Amino acid sequence: MSIALPESWLNVLKDEFDKPYMADLRKFLQAEKEAGKVVYPRNADIFNAFNKTPFDKVKVVILGQDPYHGPNQAHGLSFSVQKGVAIPKSLINIYKELATDIPGFVKPAHGNLEEWAEQGVLLLNATLTVRAAEAASHQKKGWEQFTDAVIKKLSDERKGLVFILWGAYAQSKIPLIDASKHHIIKSVHPSPLSVERGFWGSKPFSKANDYLIKEGQQPIDWQIR
Repeated sequence: MSIALPESWLNVLKDEFDKPYMADLRKFLQAEKEAGKVVYPRNADIFNAFNKTPFDKVKVVILGQDPYHGPNQAHGLSFSVQKGVAIPKSLINIYKELATDIPGFVKPAHGNLEEWAEQGVLLLNATLTVRAAEAASHQKKGWEQFTDAVIKKLSDERKGLVFILWGAYAQSKIPLIDASKHHIIKSVHPSPLSVERGFWGSKPFSKANDYLIKEGQQPIDWQIR
């Protein structure tokens, strides 16, 4: 696992890489490699969310749980897939909500969300790797401790961020966030299993922009091209 974080993230996270859990995580990932396991995303994309969205540029955090575990899907951004890959059902539902929430939004032909990341939307999964075809296979190996530290650093050292938390797992991170400094938007997950229970009409994207404007920040252009 190579670590190539931008300086803005290294400045706040460098201590994490010296902690015992990170050494254990490295050993686990090395063992997966030596056992011939296919791991997603590729090594160069594990920290893609951080490379696309520097610490000081974060405006919105959208928290996922696991990377996609199918071929050519995951590239280090939560809910996002590489161009040329079928759009996952949860993201299709996100696009449907966008079409009713943001005037003029047109469903894109692909599921690559890098345009959001480059505007300050940190697309963070709680677990940053997964074994091919085995959902949740890299959970509880250390990644959650690292990404919890990320959320806590953002909460402590930044102000006026929007945290979009879909589903019970993402909402379990609320204790890490200082709600007096930041805005939390929560609803059920956009998964087909839960979308009918309150995701439709929740308007997270316009709510996020309304808050950013109130804080004197540039809103996000949610249209993916």
